[in-house]
Amino acid sequence: MLIFPAIDLRDGRVVRLVEGDYDRMTVYGSDPISVAKAYQEKGAEYLHVVDLDAALDGRQKNLEVIGKLAAESGLKLEVGGGVRDEASARHYLDAGVARVILGSAAIERPGFMEDLAKRYPGQVAAGVDARNGFVAIHGWKTITDIAAFDFVNSLPQRGIDTVIYTDISRDGKLQGPNTEAYERLSRIKGLNIVASGGVSTPQDIAALARLKLYAAIIGKALYDGRITLEEAMEAAKDDR
Repeated sequence: MLIFPAIDLRDGRVVRLVEGDYDRMTVYGSDPISVAKAYQEKGAEYLHVVDLDAALDGRQKNLEVIGKLAAESGLKLEVGGGVRDEASARHYLDAGVARVILGSAAIERPGFMEDLAKRYPGQVAAGVDARNGFVAIHGWKTITDIAAFDFVNSLPQRGIDTVIYTDISRDGKLQGPNTEAYERLSRIKGLNIVASGGVSTPQDIAALARLKLYAAIIGKALYDGRITLEEAMEAAKDDR
């Protein structure tokens, strides 16, 4: 299982939110390039990036920073936040991003997601955020009546091969991932499952690795020193 360290960007700074709440934000640094390079030197291959400004208002004000991350970090980037039309997706891809993540747009405009996946095969992922089993959109403020598992189950037929699944109740709380949900998701054929939310210990990572997931995202636990990237990558080998 791969480990994706996470960088959330706001005003060019490295930050983390709790449960997606912009009023519960901690700033961890002002130099995301140095943070990313440090991850690469420790063995990371991918970087999970969320443009929080774009997610909030659609303006890709961190695009220059993201371009530098793609060009200078030595990491493959997957980026989410504010991808609401083909132009915004293309801006990230043209900046060197390996994969863009559709969140609310995937739920509200599945046809757009399918068209984009056809146009950019292997470069489009879905970000599915769930609370109590239902999909949340618009920065997690709106809970839909769409069952999260049913939507994820439909993605391979829509041309999507990767999903980032976040249990909102676990995000930023260091309380461990929802392994029951990921065990169920792991049975879906033809889909790479990326676990997000609550991953904070080697035991958490080993439990996900045993489910044969594609990857796990680690954010707050790295910044708070709960786990090192080296420890996370070692635990990710535990697929017995």
